[in-house]
Amino acid sequence: MIPEPPWYEDAFRSDYRQVYAHRNLEAARGEARFLVAHGLSGRVLDLCCGFARHSLALSELGVNVFGLDLSFDLLRDARRLPGSERLAGRLVRADAGRLPFASASFDALVNLFSSFGYFGEQGDARMLDEIARVLRPGGRALLDLMNPPAVRSSLVPRSTREGDGFRLREERRLLEGGRRITKEVELHLDGGVRRWREDVRMYEEHELRTHLAERGLAVDAVWGDFDGRECSPSSPRMILRARRR
Repeated sequence: MIPEPPWYEDAFRSDYRQVYAHRNLEAARGEARFLVAHGLSGRVLDLCCGFARHSLALSELGVNVFGLDLSFDLLRDARRLPGSERLAGRLVRADAGRLPFASASFDALVNLFSSFGYFGEQGDARMLDEIARVLRPGGRALLDLMNPPAVRSSLVPRSTREGDGFRLREERRLLEGGRRITKEVELHLDGGVRRWREDVRMYEEHELRTHLAERGLAVDAVWGDFDGRECSPSSPRMILRARRR
């Protein structure tokens, strides 16, 4: 019997862009400005870049950026972005736990919009190993993650949303004492139905600090969103910046 693909291969297809249209290039430009203002520079890897909206926004700001993702569909869709020619030869399809880059080959790395916690704790550890490996000494990693206390306090068990040509139904649950969040998704689109299940391990700030420190990455800043607010239990995001020793 052929094993089923992992959930993240099912979830991130071309219809992602239609369902999450607000996650667009214009929003990415504001977030890219924040990242550059807070020290992002040099040769940068946009890890789990999706359809490369942040890669393009960073390129527009003069950053020497490369993008990597596992989703063939989303990488292909990057060509639809206005100005995508800036990224020609700079997008790579690969596994985040096996980066096809030499050690110490990047000055900085970004991992944006909760693209961590997908692989189980051993797989997540491999991804952190790779992040540390490809950063040069003194290089920076910026990780933009779900804020677990905020997710737990504001979880909506069920929701339905309709948009241009689609209807999206989602059911959410917390597991393992609130350390994992799962989501059952049903997408009605163009007369068809697609279903998948998302499963993300949420990491507390103190856990991430420990895991990063074990790999020679010291956290030097934590923000609660891209407006620079302090991270608190109610913050929408948890954005960590760490420096490679």
